[in-house]
Amino acid sequence: MQTIRSTNQLREQIAIWRSEKYRISFVPTMGNLHAGHLALVKQAQQISDRVVVSIFVNPMQFGEGEDYQNYPHTQNEDSQKLQAMGVDFLFMPDVSVIYPAGVENTTRVEVPDVSDGLCNDFRPGHFTGVATVVARLFNLVQPDFAVFGSKDYQQLAVIRKMVSELCFPIQIEAVETVREADGLAMSSRNQYLDRSQRETAPELYRALNQMADVLRGGGRDYAAIEKNTLHTLEKAGFSPDYVSIREKSTLALPKRDIQTGWVILAAARLGKARLIDNLEVSFS
Repeated sequence: MQTIRSTNQLREQIAIWRSEKYRISFVPTMGNLHAGHLALVKQAQQISDRVVVSIFVNPMQFGEGEDYQNYPHTQNEDSQKLQAMGVDFLFMPDVSVIYPAGVENTTRVEVPDVSDGLCNDFRPGHFTGVATVVARLFNLVQPDFAVFGSKDYQQLAVIRKMVSELCFPIQIEAVETVREADGLAMSSRNQYLDRSQRETAPELYRALNQMADVLRGGGRDYAAIEKNTLHTLEKAGFSPDYVSIREKSTLALPKRDIQTGWVILAAARLGKARLIDNLEVSFS
C-alpha cells in the first residue's frame, strides 16, 4: 500500500491506473477506522480494480464548540488495518493541501433542499463542509465509484444530489450500517460513551424499530409517533436533537398516502457523544 500526502503524487498514480484501464473506487474517511469503515473498503474492492482510501479530518464540517480539536487521530493503527486489507493507495493530505487558500477563503459547495432540516438545524453549515471537501476529493481522485455508509443518511442524500447536479461521472455505492451485537450503529464517537451510557445507547435503535412497527401496522399520525419516541428517548437518558419520519427517496415530509416507503432518522446526545441513526421502512 502506498501512502502519500501530495496531490501531484496522487494524480500521477491515478493517471497510470487510467492508462491501464483500471476501474477505481474511492472511500473517503476521517480516520479512527472501525469495522463499519472496513465494510466500505471491502465493498470498494469487490466492484473495482484499485481502491483509494483517504483520511482527512475536515475542519470545515465542524461547527463552533464541536470536537474538531479533540477528534481522535489514529493514523498508524488505521494504516495497519488498511494495509492488512490490501488497499492500494492511502491519501492523507494536510489541511493546506485540501484548502490552499485557507478554510475561510475557499470556494464552497452548497447542496440545497436535502441539506435543509434534520442535522443541519443543529449543525448549521455542516453539509456545506461535507459537500465541499467531497467535491475536492472527487476532483483529485477521479474515481469510477465512491463508497459511503448508510448510517449518515442525510449526508448520503447530499452527496448523491451533488454528484447528479454537478455531473460527476461517479457511481455512488451505499453500504448498510454496520452494528454492534446489541444494535448500536458503529461510530468513532461511540468511544465518548462511558460504561453506563454504552449500555443505554442501543435504546436509540430499539426506538426506531418500535416506530417502524407502528408504521407497518398502519399508523400514519407521524407527529404523534415522533413525539412518543422523543419522550421514550428522554426517559432513557438521551437529549434528542430530533426524531423524524421522512419519505425515503426524497427526505421530504411524508404524506399519508406515501408510496415509496419511509426512512426514520434520529440524532440524540448521550453524555459527550452525539449519536445518529436511521431505519428504512418498506410496506409490509
